[in-house]
Amino acid sequence: MHNLRKILFAAMAAATLAAGQPALTTIQDTLFRADGSRFSGTMFITWSSFEAGDTSNIATANLTLPIVNGVLRVSLVPTTTATPGAQYNITYNSRGINQFTEVWAVPPSSVTLRVRDVRVSQGSIVGPPPVTSPVQITDITGLQNELAVRPMKGVGFAIGRAAIINQAGQIDAAAGTPSDCVRVDGSSGPCGASGGGLSASFIDGELPTGLVNGSNTSFSLSLPPAPPSSLDLFRNGLRMIAGLDYLVSGNAITFFVASVPQTGDLISASYRYANPGDPTGSLTAAQVVCSSIGAVNVTAIDTELGSCTIPSSLLNPGDRLDVRFNYGHSGTTMGFAASVRAGTTTVMTRTAGPLETVLAGNIDFGLGTSGQIWNTQTWTSAPAQAATVGNATENTTQPLKIAFRGSLTSSSADTLNLVNFTVLRYPAQTNP
Repeated sequence: MHNLRKILFAAMAAATLAAGQPALTTIQDTLFRADGSRFSGTMFITWSSFEAGDTSNIATANLTLPIVNGVLRVSLVPTTTATPGAQYNITYNSRGINQFTEVWAVPPSSVTLRVRDVRVSQGSIVGPPPVTSPVQITDITGLQNELAVRPMKGVGFAIGRAAIINQAGQIDAAAGTPSDCVRVDGSSGPCGASGGGLSASFIDGELPTGLVNGSNTSFSLSLPPAPPSSLDLFRNGLRMIAGLDYLVSGNAITFFVASVPQTGDLISASYRYANPGDPTGSLTAAQVVCSSIGAVNVTAIDTELGSCTIPSSLLNPGDRLDVRFNYGHSGTTMGFAASVRAGTTTVMTRTAGPLETVLAGNIDFGLGTSGQIWNTQTWTSAPAQAATVGNATENTTQPLKIAFRGSLTSSSADTLNLVNFTVLRYPAQTNP
């Protein structure tokens, strides 16, 4: 009786173990070499972890199998029903040398299979297709908000065109011909039309008409340069200087005696001219040359408190300078004096009493062909206004310095400072 119990217990244990073991497929075959002799060596089988078709979990591992006299027999878990798709990587080794490799995809089978039944092309994985499903916008955090703030294509969207934003906030292509200008409101039209990007036209390398004989001083251009300062006049490749080598009035050029073109010289001109469709398009706006604060003086020594140097290339006959300034005085002990010089010419001088706190003024400095005329107005609290006028002969072909100076009547606790000054240039313009 005791022996019978032991036999029954062993049988039940074997049955339980068999029930928990995954199903296996047996592969059996005879391997030969190319010369007809039987293969003898070692087979190495490797695989990555997968879940078998019966839900058994197969861990990553490897198996070494000896092959004697060509006889191959091995039982493996099927991979064609695995999740994810799995494979066996087979390496044949003989005499310590790896002969070749292949891939096996083992299907479930109750009968013994041969190698040809499981061999597949290198790298193929046979198994259930991967499960895929559409990804919804809401599945990605923040994607819906990002898409909501991005502009969409409008019905007028096109490739290779300037982009504009339509009334619905969508991207459209600008309409018009390739030569049109696009305005900030998205509309387009011919350049130079109302609101369409007005601009002057250009002439480059024009040969002025006139005799080049060493004595003729008068030449003419086909159109008046607008503005005159846009004219670049060249003699044998050297740029001539307006006011020093020549004068220009309208389309007429007059050379000074020292610069008269000689026989064989080449004269060329490049300049802007007014666009007939936009008479004001070539006009040059006024420029702020300098605008700044100045220094402080607490002594009776006349001191430069600020200055603005205008480059020689910036000034031409017909230009006008507008100079504005403000002095501040603190304290009630001493009076003060202030002056402004344009080059070597004093164009403003003014004294004020101890109770004056402010001196303000402006200077108009007009450039002619042979000199300058200036006029000045200044104000303090009392007397309220003073005006002066005068002539100057500054060489404006050289840099012109506008200097603001000031001092106290005597050194004291009072202070005089140049609060602010501005120098503007109004360039010469032809009548459009």
